[in-house]
Amino acid sequence: MNELSPIRTDDAVETPPRRRRGRAWLFWLFALLVVGGAGAWAYRGSLPDLVRLTAREAPKPEAGRRGSRRGGGGGGEGPQAVGVATVTRGDMPVVLSGLGTVTPLATVTVRSQVSGYLTQIGFREGQTVRQGDFLAQIDVRPYEALLAQFQGQLLRDQALLQNARLDLVRYQTLNRQDSISKQNVDTQAATVKQYEGVVASDQAQIDQQKLNIQYGRITSPVEGRVGLRQIDQGNYVTAASTSIVVVTQLHPISVVFTLPEDVLARVMDRLRAGATLPVRVFDRSDTTEIAGGSLDTVDNQIDVTTGTVKLRALFQNQDDKLFPNQFVNARLDVDTVRGAAIVPAAAVLRGTPGTYVYLLSEDDKVTVRPITIGETDGTRTVVAKGLAVGDRVVVDGTDRLRDGAPVRVTGGRPEAKAAPGQEVAPGQEAAPGQPAAPGREADAGPGEGAPAAGPAPAGAGPRPRRDGERPGQDGERPHRRRQNQNP
Repeated sequence: MNELSPIRTDDAVETPPRRRRGRAWLFWLFALLVVGGAGAWAYRGSLPDLVRLTAREAPKPEAGRRGSRRGGGGGGEGPQAVGVATVTRGDMPVVLSGLGTVTPLATVTVRSQVSGYLTQIGFREGQTVRQGDFLAQIDVRPYEALLAQFQGQLLRDQALLQNARLDLVRYQTLNRQDSISKQNVDTQAATVKQYEGVVASDQAQIDQQKLNIQYGRITSPVEGRVGLRQIDQGNYVTAASTSIVVVTQLHPISVVFTLPEDVLARVMDRLRAGATLPVRVFDRSDTTEIAGGSLDTVDNQIDVTTGTVKLRALFQNQDDKLFPNQFVNARLDVDTVRGAAIVPAAAVLRGTPGTYVYLLSEDDKVTVRPITIGETDGTRTVVAKGLAVGDRVVVDGTDRLRDGAPVRVTGGRPEAKAAPGQEVAPGQEAAPGQPAAPGREADAGPGEGAPAAGPAPAGAGPRPRRDGERPGQDGERPHRRRQNQNP
């Protein structure tokens, strides 16, 4: 047939592809059914094992009820576990704390008093020097030349003065003989005075040059430790402006710290009584003690901007643990309270009743007891009113307590002692008058876990516990009964 003919047979051409698409759809549907069937068969095969595993790991309802009745199960209805401490009698030091800075008693910046070139360095950086030790040398040859010049002028002026004095003696003799006038004698006497002044000036210039030569040799003005060198050898040093090195006194050394003005009267009373107040300094974290010393003096005025006063304490610092400008925490021991009732600071609470503690009674119940506190050192607190020596107070577990709540003391009460040959598990205490029976499991109910009368058959015994199974569960009893029935 001609391809250009308007009559085309499209249906005949499209029929074979439609049949192929239909067969492919049936093939994929069959494959999907096969895969689904295999998955269902595998799931049904593993379902019994999953059900058995879940049933084995699930806790027994009866065991949970027994735990709730005993007060130690998941119900959480038992007494609150607390830690207690006993009020004791002791001495409490009165300690005042303040922030301080290590301050040397002397810090000297060494400068030259004469100008000249630095010709010699006589120290090592970081070296400890004594007063008068050699540090540096300035070139003094110009001053030695000036000294020689002024010494020559002095000799000349001394000769002129001597001649003037001889002339004055002649003029006085001639004046007595009426050979010369009185005016000539007075003029010659003034000339002698003038030469005497010149000679004195020459001597002063000589002394000045000798002093400059001495200034050329620089020594340490104090005993201490030299710092880093601030100028090198060979540089020109200008008088009173060029720094050579800094010398800092370290033995002894002081700490300047501040205290509130409210405690100033207490400190001054102790100082006027002639007491030596010890001072201890701690590091930046306020945990490690660095050195111990004594209070030296108190500043003469209060800082109006901060309301604090400065105090200075002295330390020998033989081990060089205190370093200049070091930040420290200072503690001043002002006094000591003797024979006071002391409790741990953790027992003291503050709330609606004010300052109070939880007092433990004989029937293991707590009551809220308001107290009045005194001095404290951070870990212990003095109770001025409200408690007596021997009272027991709660120090741990106070977050969920209330007045009259029953508690369970942990940490070994005096009445919770183990019987001879018996050990009490940590954190588990027997009630007063009710010791635990030997060989009895902790969570076995009444009549459970007791050994059968008579000797056990051979091979009988407790089976190993499965995962998730606790001692005393009902799962052990049928196993033992089956063994007893089959000797």
